[in-house]
Amino acid sequence: MKAGRLKARSNLLLVMLLVFPLLAGCWDRQEIEERAVVLGIGVDVADPAEERKETESSHERGALTAEETGLLRLTVQIAVPGRIPLGPGEGGGGGGGQRTVWVVDAVGHTIGDAINTLQQRVSPPLFFGHLRIIVISEALARKGIKNLNDYFRRNPEVRRMNWMFVSQGSAAGIMRASPLLERVPTLYLMTTMDQSVKMGRFPNDFLGIFWSAVSSKGKEGYLPYVELMKEQNVQISGLAYFRGDRMVGSTNPIQIPVYMGIMGISMAGGQTFVRIPGTEELFMFQGRSRKSVFKVRIENGKPVIRVTVAIEGNLISKFNETVQLSSEVVRRIEAQLSQQSKEASQNLIALTQEKRADIFGFGEQVRAKEPDYWNAHIRTKDAWQKQYQELKVEMDVRVHVRRVGMKAT
Repeated sequence: MKAGRLKARSNLLLVMLLVFPLLAGCWDRQEIEERAVVLGIGVDVADPAEERKETESSHERGALTAEETGLLRLTVQIAVPGRIPLGPGEGGGGGGGQRTVWVVDAVGHTIGDAINTLQQRVSPPLFFGHLRIIVISEALARKGIKNLNDYFRRNPEVRRMNWMFVSQGSAAGIMRASPLLERVPTLYLMTTMDQSVKMGRFPNDFLGIFWSAVSSKGKEGYLPYVELMKEQNVQISGLAYFRGDRMVGSTNPIQIPVYMGIMGISMAGGQTFVRIPGTEELFMFQGRSRKSVFKVRIENGKPVIRVTVAIEGNLISKFNETVQLSSEVVRRIEAQLSQQSKEASQNLIALTQEKRADIFGFGEQVRAKEPDYWNAHIRTKDAWQKQYQELKVEMDVRVHVRRVGMKAT
């Protein structure tokens, strides 16, 4: 009896072993050459006159109007099969030779509608698994990007590690740019951001972090604010900060390290001039590390945030060879740098308070450390946006000069 059961189990196991390889086949495979691999997307507000370019793919012409829903222009970079470089080579994107990407555009009333129209013009199915950058124009960002965020968040092919940018001008212009340092324009912009993060010049604010901030009750999101230059390169011009899904303002480039200092984002990479008060002695300071601590207290029924920032760095140059860097001079430089950093931090906070855009996450600090106050007096994102305008923030910034450099002899 036992032998019969053992034989039956052995036969069942043998059948399963024979069937499993058949189940693991590649019946649903799709070759990479059979896909239109999208590397970059640019989204602009389209002129209502461009509505005539829209293909009747999702609705009949005239069923929707630009006045009712708005009109978007979608510009994408699609990789040309066999042209993407897999290793180092000669030349850049503007150096001639065969094109590595195909730039094509379409218009639509929503982002999904525009992509549907685009698919009518591209024979292989569009594939977003290798999408690296999304660029939106400032005009669109100020109108609101709720529809765009919703579409990409629900698309499983779009990675949260991608970069999203706000362009000072047309997003299509950045999609059509041909930088000399990179044969694939999209990779140039992605590399620019990755290197800026490594050098401590920009916070690591990829797409997933932005979406998380937009969804938070006590924090607002921000994106890199970029500008296309005449040489076809892209300049990081500051932070584009949002209230909800609408862009409400931007900083200048020098305020990026100020923001990173408040948030305690290390490593530090910014440089600044410092002058000892009452003298002509000018020095260049370069930050190396930052730390910050947030403390919350309730004072007279209102939340108060105290931010303590510690910055370390080096004096990398001086502009008066007769000046001797004694301990007293270094202490005066540290005091001046601390005052400059404190004032710059207060100015940046005031700028965002004016627009009710808490990009620092002070609201999340209150929510986490004073939950009873939050639940009793705030509770919602809209309520915190109003509260943030009147929030008292105390800044304590201390700068320490670690090294004063070396002089060649």
